[in-house]
Amino acid sequence: MSPETHYVQRLSTTERELKCVKRKIVRVSTLRVALFAAGIAGVIGFYSDESWKLWLCVCVTFLPFFILVKMHNRLFYRKTWLETQLEVNQNELDGLKGDYSRFDEGREFVDPEHFYSFDLDVFGRRSLFQSINRTCTCFGKDTLAKWMQAHLTRKADIKERQEMVKDLSGRTDFREQFRITGLINQGKPDDGENIRRWTQTPCKYVNALWVRACIWGVPSVNALLLAAAVFGIVSVQWFALSFCCFVVVSFGIVKRATRIQEDYGKQLKTLNGYARLIALAKKEEWKSAGMARLIDRLNMEGRSPVDALLQLSKELDRLDLRNNQLLYVLLEGSVFFQLQQIVRIERWKERYGRYVMGWLEAVGEIDALSSLGTFAYNHPNYAYPAIADTPFCFLATEMGHPLMPETQCVKNDAAIPSRPYFLIVTGANMAGKSTYLRTIGVNYLLACIGAPVCCRSLTLCPNRLITSLRTSDSLSDNESYFFAELKRLKRIIDLLNAGEDLFIILDEILKGTNSADKQKGSFDLLRQFMRLNANGIIATHDLLLGELAGQFPGHIRNCCFEADIADDELTFSYKLREGVAQNMNACFLMRKMGITVTGE
Repeated sequence: MSPETHYVQRLSTTERELKCVKRKIVRVSTLRVALFAAGIAGVIGFYSDESWKLWLCVCVTFLPFFILVKMHNRLFYRKTWLETQLEVNQNELDGLKGDYSRFDEGREFVDPEHFYSFDLDVFGRRSLFQSINRTCTCFGKDTLAKWMQAHLTRKADIKERQEMVKDLSGRTDFREQFRITGLINQGKPDDGENIRRWTQTPCKYVNALWVRACIWGVPSVNALLLAAAVFGIVSVQWFALSFCCFVVVSFGIVKRATRIQEDYGKQLKTLNGYARLIALAKKEEWKSAGMARLIDRLNMEGRSPVDALLQLSKELDRLDLRNNQLLYVLLEGSVFFQLQQIVRIERWKERYGRYVMGWLEAVGEIDALSSLGTFAYNHPNYAYPAIADTPFCFLATEMGHPLMPETQCVKNDAAIPSRPYFLIVTGANMAGKSTYLRTIGVNYLLACIGAPVCCRSLTLCPNRLITSLRTSDSLSDNESYFFAELKRLKRIIDLLNAGEDLFIILDEILKGTNSADKQKGSFDLLRQFMRLNANGIIATHDLLLGELAGQFPGHIRNCCFEADIADDELTFSYKLREGVAQNMNACFLMRKMGITVTGE
């Protein structure tokens, strides 16, 4: 079944069920109103009659009414679930058509100084991140962004990630349920940081001496005085006096207990949403070893996080007993219950608090992997790359850009078979050079984060990716365009001198200076790359740069994108050809625009 057919079927099924649930909600709401009205009328009518009639009326009206209230709440939750399910599947259908506008674009991760993400449009509107991102937690979003900002460079790590993505790509029901659950229970963007601070905040009461004295002293004093009163040693009034004193003293703890309850309750509300995601993940029988290890991180001390969070919920619920005035007096006077319960809650934090961030980070990884799994499922024609051991190679066949519509995407091959090796790509304006470079960069990044690539086949050796395609000047830093480009090139040279293995992609280097300087600098830069055993691709308008292929045979190869002129019309095939470009189109386009070109 194709992804499009799957999403259409899910939409159809969900719409039918949603209509059915809405009809049930209307019927239950109507019945609730009728029962409540009948109950009120019955109470008024039988109030002065025999009591059994009044109780019978209450039982046959208000009891079913409260049952229907619970049923109504369940139906409303189901309605919310189905509406979210509709939205999720409709968004996926839109995504298959190239409309990613409903997905988070990750604008906060845009960084012009990053080694490659700004050049390759990894973040922002209509970006690679937006096309992949299906995360439903703040931890998942951050994890996916970090993977795309710092790709893997070890073969074993990439192979393991690929297996995990393959495992998740086949679990359409799990991915859908996981995303819907996360969206329904979605908290605030800063929930992750709030929980981190909460887990790192030291407990105030559990180790305080005065707290220990009260916890042990109050019940001990009460027990001694009560025993002494029973055996006639002292008057029972001494026990009553101490009991009342402890009740009065406990009033000073009320605000502290309320603050603890609110703080822990707020974190528990967020954590309960993650607990539902953890429960979903633990129910699955995972095939990949990497996923099994990831799920193992959701256990500690032989207990599941779900059980631990349930324990915290129960401890907080017990603190609600103080809202009953009679119980408050009995519990506070006898055992200082509020303080006892505060200590129990803080002991929970001391025991499990150090695990919480690990749980949430593991959930974030599952969330990010689910996004990659959805990306793989949505593109069944994409291939998982083979990862080579011997540096360096990048061998792609029928490679296209994953963000381009299939009908417009012209696919090309790319071959960088050894180290050192550079492709020099020449061509006319608008012929496809920059798109080709970005296509290589994006597919290289996808391969190195464990995702399938928009190629018929791809074999690569993972090195660190670094690009210079979109260098800009900076008015705020008083920095020229040319100086900004030199800084980027200097970083590349420094990394190569430090022994880093790089895959370098450059577009029209040194374009911020005059032609003579640019040509000499470009020649010297490529020669230095050769000496440093570098690999990469350079696109340029400077046709003379193609002469370097003769100086480094077998290590530099020329290829080009040509602009074809026929019948006074300019056409582009966007197909990569061997050799140096022959046709330039600047003067032709100027004449077509009505600009006079002399000297021809």
